[in-house]
Amino acid sequence: MGAMRARINYLELPVTDTESAKRFYAAAFGWRFTDFGGTYAATTTGNTDIGFQADPVEKTAALLPVIDVTDLNATLAAVAQAGGTITLPIFAFPGGHRFHFRDTDGHELAVMQAG
Repeated sequence: MGAMRARINYLELPVTDTESAKRFYAAAFGWRFTDFGGTYAATTTGNTDIGFQADPVEKTAALLPVIDVTDLNATLAAVAQAGGTITLPIFAFPGGHRFHFRDTDGHELAVMQAG
């Protein structure tokens, strides 16, 4: 993959209730959130942001690290070739496109490309 940029830029937390999670993190850390529908909210600072996913169909079982890359298709191919299992093919979301995969230890992560 050479000089391709790949850094963790986002963590998605599965939560029971988005509003409760927002209240907690706002009170504890002073974070502000943008709502993306009734079950999703996220910080939008441009640093390592945090999203809350409360949709029972879409939320993951554990914390979901999201890796930001410059070439999503090449990264998907590299993940598969390295032995990762694609769990959710490339899809669009507000801010770009991403896919989910499980690594060889069973951890679920996501890879995104902005735009």
